[in-house]
Amino acid sequence: MSDMIRLEEVYKKIEDSQAEMVSSLSALISVPSVSVKTPGDKPFGENVHKAYEMMMGYGQDAGFLTYNADNYGGHIEFPGSGAGIIGIAGHLDVVPEGEGWDHEPYSGDVVDGFIWGRGTIDNKGPVVASFYAMKALKECGYVPEKSIRMILGLDEETNWDGMRYYLSHVDRIPDCGFTPDADFPVIRAEMGILIFDIVKKLPASRGKGLELRGIKGGTVPNAVAENARAVICDTTGGGYEYIKAMVNKAREEKGWKINCKGLGKSFEITVKGVPAHGAMPELGQNAITILMEFLGGLNFLNDGVNDFIKFYNECIGFNLHGEKIGCYMSDEDSGQLKFNVGMIDVDKNTADLKINIRFPVTCARDDVYDGIMNVIDKYGMGIVKGEYQAPIYFPEDNELVQTLLDVYRKHTGDMETAPIVTGGGTYARALPNCVAFGSLFPGDPELEHQRNERVEISKLVQMSKIYAEAIYRLAGQAM
Repeated sequence: MSDMIRLEEVYKKIEDSQAEMVSSLSALISVPSVSVKTPGDKPFGENVHKAYEMMMGYGQDAGFLTYNADNYGGHIEFPGSGAGIIGIAGHLDVVPEGEGWDHEPYSGDVVDGFIWGRGTIDNKGPVVASFYAMKALKECGYVPEKSIRMILGLDEETNWDGMRYYLSHVDRIPDCGFTPDADFPVIRAEMGILIFDIVKKLPASRGKGLELRGIKGGTVPNAVAENARAVICDTTGGGYEYIKAMVNKAREEKGWKINCKGLGKSFEITVKGVPAHGAMPELGQNAITILMEFLGGLNFLNDGVNDFIKFYNECIGFNLHGEKIGCYMSDEDSGQLKFNVGMIDVDKNTADLKINIRFPVTCARDDVYDGIMNVIDKYGMGIVKGEYQAPIYFPEDNELVQTLLDVYRKHTGDMETAPIVTGGGTYARALPNCVAFGSLFPGDPELEHQRNERVEISKLVQMSKIYAEAIYRLAGQAM
């Protein structure tokens, strides 16, 4: 039997498994698996553990081997005849769902040819598509030369502690592979990632006047903040009519979704923006930035508060590339640095901004920090360094890149779209000789980390076929 006939049988098996694939994904979507650090034997919370057990169960039912690294992560293995290992690294945790969905975010509803819900794209849908690719290959009698391991991460959206634990406990690390957690045709480079805090101590307020009681905004560093809220109080007993007028003017003239209302003796101002992934802040509208620009029109009793607001508007504002805060950089492969304010938390003592930066592959993190410090020192502010992920880079003619590109082109007929350099951060950084491969097709809406996340069933099937051939090409066939 020829290789082509064998692969055609695999594609037919995937098509015949569509209903089962949809059912499996819908069940997985119904679990709200937002990772929460938890003491005990479920380190990322009950819901993440439930999704993990469900996926491992799929693997066991299909006759694959499974390995569990103390519930920090594990793998589903299709054993090969040789010594090598191909890795397929995905994750089962999701970002918080947010508001404004047309279908319940954990419903797994199947409507008009789509499966709806948080995780359908990022990353449960591609994990399920890859699993059914493995399953179809196995059921068609394929015996790989290299073992195939589907690695299941459980806190990719937060700290990657699970992946680090898994890799330190597993017997062998894959030789190469892919993660189905980005875009087609293939990602050949990922920009460096920094997450850190910019902090400022606020002096005590003295006297009477307009006080800022607090600001809250955003839910995670790596997403454009959809919501922000400030509470203020006029301790002189004055009214807030002039602030109401400012809110109305801003709403009418700038089109902002900004509102206000009384809150006891205080006054609340809320803003709704447009969420987006932190790697693509240009696709969103940051509610924190809108709120800070509005607050810049007020004069607070506390000079430290005024200085902090002034700093934000002068050095960050609506600039998305670090232009005014001293860290602008770019290169030919990556383009410009991406700067996102993901969260804000201000109380009477401290102002804290959580920043998420994607910097070009040829640049260094110290250059980013040095440039920012040169600016924020003048405002009496400091940096608390957090997560760092080094950039990864493969030239376009790399063998793995070209193999996956060839598979994609064969299945789509798209000969124009070139390998991509992205600001996203995937598990490709965690494994040797690994790249991100799909699952978003060119022209598809970027719905990961946003409301109404959904995957088209026909494309779920198509990506499963693509992953089946990629696995076949990378793992080889036992002789």
